[in-house]
Amino acid sequence: MTAYTLPVLHEPPAAEPATVYTVTSGDLRPAANTTCWPTQEKLEKDLAAAVTALGRQVRRGHPVDEAKGHGFIDSQRAGIEVFKNLPKDAPLIVVEAVWQYSHHVLAGLRSHRGPILVVANWSGEFPGLVGLLGLAGSLTKAGVDYSVLWSPDFTDDWAREGLRTWLETGTLTHDTGHVRPLPPLPEDAETELGTALARQLREEKAIIGVFDEGCMGMYNAIIDDEFLNPLGIYKERLSQSALVAEMNKVSDEEAQAVRTWLDDVGMTFHTGTDEATELTDAQLLSQFKMYIAALRISDDFGLDAVGIQYQQGLKDTVPASDLAEGLLNNVQRPPVRSRDGARELYAGAPLPHFNEVDEGVAVDSLVTNRIWTAMGLDPATTLHDIRWGEEYDGRFVWVFEISGSVPASHHGGYDKSYSMRQPPMFFPLGGGTLSGVSKPGEIVWSRVFLMDGRLHVDLGRASAVELPEEETRRRLDATNPQWPIMHAVLHGVTRDQFMARHRANHLNVAYAPDAATADRALRAKAALFAELGVEVHLCGDVALRDAVPDGS
Repeated sequence: MTAYTLPVLHEPPAAEPATVYTVTSGDLRPAANTTCWPTQEKLEKDLAAAVTALGRQVRRGHPVDEAKGHGFIDSQRAGIEVFKNLPKDAPLIVVEAVWQYSHHVLAGLRSHRGPILVVANWSGEFPGLVGLLGLAGSLTKAGVDYSVLWSPDFTDDWAREGLRTWLETGTLTHDTGHVRPLPPLPEDAETELGTALARQLREEKAIIGVFDEGCMGMYNAIIDDEFLNPLGIYKERLSQSALVAEMNKVSDEEAQAVRTWLDDVGMTFHTGTDEATELTDAQLLSQFKMYIAALRISDDFGLDAVGIQYQQGLKDTVPASDLAEGLLNNVQRPPVRSRDGARELYAGAPLPHFNEVDEGVAVDSLVTNRIWTAMGLDPATTLHDIRWGEEYDGRFVWVFEISGSVPASHHGGYDKSYSMRQPPMFFPLGGGTLSGVSKPGEIVWSRVFLMDGRLHVDLGRASAVELPEEETRRRLDATNPQWPIMHAVLHGVTRDQFMARHRANHLNVAYAPDAATADRALRAKAALFAELGVEVHLCGDVALRDAVPDGS
């Protein structure tokens, strides 16, 4: 009988008494990690002081890499190696002051047996809140138990008490009383429309084009075919290399025609000559070629929506995809013809683009496009990062801010939109944004996500509000001034309720001309999702029936 050498399983160390272990997931891009490291260090110091004051000691689960200039876990392999040497039953805090790639730590968190807390600082300077929400959505999809907590510096009583509760019990719950299941809908035109559109989608089917899946470690943004196909939605898996190849077939004259069209409608481009730090005409020309190429490939495959990953792969090849994405999502946009010039592609309509190939956004944008179009509304929709927020004039106003583009109609038109160079830290080859300040008005917000092995959607109402110019500038300067911003007030949902519930780093928004129409559109959307078998949750103040006039 042959004797084999069997592997010896690695035994992690035992947990030290009264000790909390910490880890932190970072970016995959070295420039982002080194730039953000001082902010991360401060948060870890603030948290350690709070934990120590509550009678525990903190042990960092992995060292700072002096050669790299940061202490982030910066790859999936690095994360697996770190978790090999962490006590599996120890209380563990994932500390996030910045955007992070969830898959760096997901393998370790899936098998960790001790209580898990994800914390972030409350700051707009770096997107730690976005990182927390992205990881929370990923853990929710993975079925991993966790708690969340946030604070500017963990000196406030609310955060200290939350931390104490988690340390003593291993869990922390927040008020989510703003969430309720969908009740029976009224038998009206909107319910009928939503139901009919759902049955059409399921029967006739739709295709979403995915240019490389799994952007930026967003496990929560991947929806498996087994969940999509019963809705009538199927994926066309595309390679970003094919997009670059198609870009190379677009002539300079065609790309210049896009620029001329945008100049004619009044869009502003803040350009210079330094490729490393400024937006240049050459970068813009490349972006317009991407816009044309994306439409032609979408036409080839009969796509109903499309998503470009960009942040990995394309970032080292061509300028940013954002300007193309914003153009695609708008009804009014530069015309693009088929390769033979015989047809205008997707004439008079947006081609919904789901930024960062977030497939929850893909489902949502496709549904929104069909409902808003059927109701005769502007179907331009976009996602935003839940970036940050503060009180202003007695109400909490969120900063919703996506990293590059929204449809121009959300600003009130191209003449109220502008393009700036993307930050070199994230976008080494540059490229322009499609930016502006979102116009005041009534919106429907939503998020499709995976939880407990099935699809869910949260639906709510909000108002995009106008703030004084100096306050808008302060908020832009406190975040990323190159990026489009929306000042949003959620209806009937507090800051902490929203943070406790939301299962993603993104949410979708779409405008309606007035509050009554927004309520009706939300009702149709709820009916559509319910008919498709998606579990619908209403968040905050949502009117499911039309208001009855006084005296009637």
